[in-house]
Amino acid sequence: MNKKLGKLLPAVEIELKAELVYRINKLKIERGAIILGHNYMEPALYTMIPDAQGDSLELSRIAATTEADPIIFCGVQFMAETAKILNPKRTVLIPSNRAGCSLAASITAHDVRMLRQRFPGVPIVTYINTYTDVKAEVDVCCTSSNAMRIVGSLDSPIVIFLPDRYLGQNVANEMAREFRLADELTDTEFRQWPKSKPLLIGWRGVCEVHEKFTRQDILDIRKQFPTVAVLSHPECPPEVVAESDYSGSTSAMIRYVQKSRAPSYLLLTECSMGDNIAAENPDKEMLRLCSVRCPHMNQITLEDTLAALEQNRYVVEIDKAVRIRAKRSLDRMLALSTPSLAID
Repeated sequence: MNKKLGKLLPAVEIELKAELVYRINKLKIERGAIILGHNYMEPALYTMIPDAQGDSLELSRIAATTEADPIIFCGVQFMAETAKILNPKRTVLIPSNRAGCSLAASITAHDVRMLRQRFPGVPIVTYINTYTDVKAEVDVCCTSSNAMRIVGSLDSPIVIFLPDRYLGQNVANEMAREFRLADELTDTEFRQWPKSKPLLIGWRGVCEVHEKFTRQDILDIRKQFPTVAVLSHPECPPEVVAESDYSGSTSAMIRYVQKSRAPSYLLLTECSMGDNIAAENPDKEMLRLCSVRCPHMNQITLEDTLAALEQNRYVVEIDKAVRIRAKRSLDRMLALSTPSLAID
């Protein structure tokens, strides 16, 4: 642990966390559990205890097929719910019941039903960063890494994309689609919209982390570090994405850093991820200028992960009827991403 994290954490913190890591890994084996760790987990947790690390799509694939029980999901609530939807026979535990998501909270199932009434016949895509009741109301889910593929697969001139307005705008820009927010598109405009002009209808949800980054941040950084490679998540505002050297999902950013020969890197995303990449790539220079920590991801700690294993807490429960409907939209996403991973 000191070898991997010695440059990131003080020795006293490593000593305290090493004991927790030992106890977690020992109990994990005894219980036959699997621990899934999202890329935004703090370095000691991310580096030392997960059996699998990744973004939402990668972890969804693993959750769908694992035979381990329980599944400990070190991520926020909608991620743990996704694991339960895809693998309902397994016990899914989330270490903290306070790990929500501002983006997931920005839309409800009622909102989706209202959109169906306003825009009849238009297919609805939801970003995986939503709760189960929303997934149950839409046609298909997507992640930041497969959003364009999913939208393109629908073969529709108009698509509703929920709930992240910035991800929606960035997808629309890449696909040469017009982008309009649902509350700014009048019923008359919708009825008269020409089929020759592809449209993406968006929602006003945002990630409270990624919305904080600005184009000026990048301009200021380049003044100090002219050769830095700036990487941004597509949940960032479009002007930030446009000014970046690369934009992609968390896993795509990791692969970029691994393959690139840039002299230094700055990641405009949840700041723990920069530390995690630095730990995994000690030969790469990561600029430590990011100070935006997700308060929800930060709820997942080593202490709570140990308690989840010891006390079987907190168990993720989902109403069966809602789960079955939500699973259809997730299965469709997996089938469109990797056909063999759609499950019965």
